Amino acid sequence: MLKSTLNIILADDHLIVRGGIKSMLEKEKAFQITGEANNGAEVLSLLENGTMADIILVDMNMPVMGGIELTERLKADYPKVKAIMLSALDTEKYVIKAFKSGACGYLLKSVSTAELIFAIRHTHEYGQYICAELSTRFLTRLLTIPDPITHENVHNIEFSTRDIEILTLLAEGYTNQEIGDKLFTSKRTIENHRQQLIDKTDSRNTIALIRFAMLNGVI
Repeated sequence: MLKSTLNIILADDHLIVRGGIKSMLEKEKAFQITGEANNGAEVLSLLENGTMADIILVDMNMPVMGGIELTERLKADYPKVKAIMLSALDTEKYVIKAFKSGACGYLLKSVSTAELIFAIRHTHEYGQYICAELSTRFLTRLLTIPDPITHENVHNIEFSTRDIEILTLLAEGYTNQEIGDKLFTSKRTIENHRQQLIDKTDSRNTIALIRFAMLNGVI
């Protein structure tokens, strides 16, 4: 059930941006701006001093303490407070980073007033939200990814724990020597094991082996 009034803190070091957001949200009777901050540290100070907040609109890049660090702190210390990231950064890696840090929403600063209001309500009531522009872009990218080519006998191939360890380290770019050091064995042992995996999966080379492992969910 959505609360009758949502308490919101605005965190952005650009006063013009923050002021514009504030003027948009203040027109909503159900929203109450309870605090403003230039950085994450000021947000934490507001909360520690009793400022009420259901939602915090957080800029990704701020001095002293940015949005990512702030959302990590909120997740640990104020789990009931939901952070929505406001950012000009529109690449997938930043969206993933934000959600992994504890953010519940991700909006581009170009969103309309209507979508900003909807995002706040939706995030508070249902938990997560990504702005329409990014959702459409990510969906389009997913639809253009070719279907995985799976090995017809993949279900008959068994992979040991050591197989998966070596495949994972190969995928992360480690050399045979580095993998041997990590697994407390020799470079030659790793080379032999890798060749056995290539033969087992009928792969042409190490790159094809890694691709096989990733496409078939081995790693």
